[in-house]
Amino acid sequence: MLTLPAQLPNNPFRSVWWAGYECTDQLNCFGNRVDFLPMTGHLQLLKDDYRRLEPFSIQTVREGLRWSQVEKTAYQYNWNDVEQMLLEGHRQGIQQVWDLCHFGYPDDLTPLHPMFARRFAAFCRAFVHFYRDRYPDEELIVTPINEVSFMSWLGGDACGTSPYCTKQGWEVKIGLMRAYIEGVAAMREIDPSIRILTTEPLVQMVPPLNATEQELIDAAIADENQFQSVDMLAGYVAPELGGMPEYLDILGFNYYYNNQWINNTDQFLGWNDAVPDPRWFPLSRLLTKAYRRYKRPIVLSETSHPGIDRPVWIEMIGRECAKILELGIPLWGICLYPIIDRPDWDHPEHWHHSGLWDADLSVKPPGRILYEPYAEALLRAENLVEQVSSSQPYLTSK
Repeated sequence: MLTLPAQLPNNPFRSVWWAGYECTDQLNCFGNRVDFLPMTGHLQLLKDDYRRLEPFSIQTVREGLRWSQVEKTAYQYNWNDVEQMLLEGHRQGIQQVWDLCHFGYPDDLTPLHPMFARRFAAFCRAFVHFYRDRYPDEELIVTPINEVSFMSWLGGDACGTSPYCTKQGWEVKIGLMRAYIEGVAAMREIDPSIRILTTEPLVQMVPPLNATEQELIDAAIADENQFQSVDMLAGYVAPELGGMPEYLDILGFNYYYNNQWINNTDQFLGWNDAVPDPRWFPLSRLLTKAYRRYKRPIVLSETSHPGIDRPVWIEMIGRECAKILELGIPLWGICLYPIIDRPDWDHPEHWHHSGLWDADLSVKPPGRILYEPYAEALLRAENLVEQVSSSQPYLTSK
C-alpha cells in the first residue's frame, strides 16, 4: 500500500460513480459552432436525464456553463440556462460539478488574444457571485478549463479548432494556463473554499519497437509533457504565470481506449488484445504514476468506449479502479463521459454510440435508449468497486 499524505482533504463528492453530460460549445474544424447540450437534448430533457441516474446510484454529474453562450457580449452574462440546470439539480439532489470552459470560447476570443485571461477571470468571478447569491453555503466544485493539453494541441498544432494554428501548441497552452491560473486566483479571492478539479488526458506515448536512442528520448519527453498543464498550475513549469502548489486540489484524469499510442504515429496500442503489447500499461499503473507525482486525491474524470465494446470496457474500468483502491490511493470518482450519446464535432450527422443511453434520432429532441449490455456491465463494475471501497470508506465516501 502506498503512503498517504498525513491528512487527506475532505472528499466533497456524493457518489463514486458520476455522469458526464457532453457540453462542448467549440468551433469545429470547419469553423462552425457546435453546442452539444441542446444537440443531445440534455437541456430540454434535464429532469428526465437526472431521474434516469437513480437505478445506478449516481448522484454526482459533470455539467458545463458553455462560456460562448453565457457571454455573447464582453462582460455581459446570461445565466438563464445555468439557473434552470441548478434548480433542477437541487430539486433532485444531484450534485453538479461545473466546467467553466469545456471546449469553446466566445466568438471574439482565442487563447492567443491579449484579453483572453482577463476576460476568463472576469467570467469566473461573475459565476462565483451568481452561484453564491443563490447558494451561499454549498460546496462549489469547478473545473476552470477542461483538457488544456488536448485543446492546446487541437487548436495550436492540429488546426482543428480556434485559433486554428500549427506549430503554436506551446503558445496556446501558455494562453490557456494563464487564464486558468488567473481564474482560480479570482475565484479563491472571492471564496477560498472553492474546490478545483483539474481534468487532463491520461496518456502513454511509447517508442516504436527496436527504437533508436533518439526515438526512446523523444517518446519519453512526449510522455512527460502530458503533465505540463498541471505542472504550470502548481508553478513547477512557467512560474511567471502565477501557479502555486496550493492550486492543486483534486486531480482528474481522462482515459479512453485510444490514450496509448506509438509516438509520432497514429498507431494505438490495443487495450484488449489476447496477447498485450509489451509497451501497453493497464489503467491502474497509469493512475498510480499520476498519483505518485502529485500526492493529491484523484478522479477518473472521463471514460467511455464507442459501440459494442462498451460493456467490456466498463468492466475493465471497474477492475482497474478496484486495484487503485486496494493500493490505498484516494480515488474519489469515476465519470462515465458521455453518459448520453453524442454527435461528432466535425461531422455532427455521425453519432458515436458511446453513452449508457443511445440517442433516438427519430424524435426531437433526441430520445433515450438504454444500452442494456452496458447497463448490466456497469452494475457489475459498481458492485466490484463498492466491495473494495466499503473496506476503505475514508478514501471514497464524503
